[in-house]
Amino acid sequence: MSNQLSGLLFLLSDEQPCSYLPETSQSACLDPRQKVDAELLGALTRRGFRRSGQLVYRPHCPSCTACIPVRIPVQQFSPGRGQKRTFKRGQQLQVIEQSPALTDEYYRLYQSYISTRHADGSMYPPSPQQFRDFLGQSLPFSRFFEFRLNNRLLAVAVSDVLPDGLSAVYSFYDPRDRYFSLGRQTILWQIEHARQQGLPYLYLGYWIRDCQKMNYKTEYQPLELYINGRWQQ
Repeated sequence: MSNQLSGLLFLLSDEQPCSYLPETSQSACLDPRQKVDAELLGALTRRGFRRSGQLVYRPHCPSCTACIPVRIPVQQFSPGRGQKRTFKRGQQLQVIEQSPALTDEYYRLYQSYISTRHADGSMYPPSPQQFRDFLGQSLPFSRFFEFRLNNRLLAVAVSDVLPDGLSAVYSFYDPRDRYFSLGRQTILWQIEHARQQGLPYLYLGYWIRDCQKMNYKTEYQPLELYINGRWQQ
């Protein structure tokens, strides 16, 4: 690792069932006592790490290397016809940048999203404390991007603003929507926002080839994969 990362302490988590594959999972986690700013998080993100709440981690599984960090080089991204239609529809939406917070409005949308889309997952049932721990941390580099229609909150994209890009932490949205394709909409908007801000990448977290839930990430091309210590298409 570079001098910026030398001296950092990483801890191995306990093994637990994997949320995506019939395997056990384990993570290398940055010492939670370490102060994290945008520069340090950016350096770790470039090396395949990810943030969840206050935890900065990278999969370190004993018998599996399926989790591959991926990112979109936004200047090279070329939307397909369907993506262009989706993004055009999104021009009706107002996007407002906010600091992370736990509010009744955010939580109602989050609760509806988790209960409808992820009732079979580890995040169900949702709770205000879970929301606060996962997304509502007051971190200087974290942003909530609200997507509103006539002042009604339809989606929130949670993103970290790093020196070389945006890192898409999570998004939650109105599960009843069928018109705006809000999941895709939040990604397409972040690609364009990164481009406008002169940031070269949108980091999308991990992709697993054999996990159907993660197939949507391959819709965004070109997609760079972090394999054997370097980014490649």
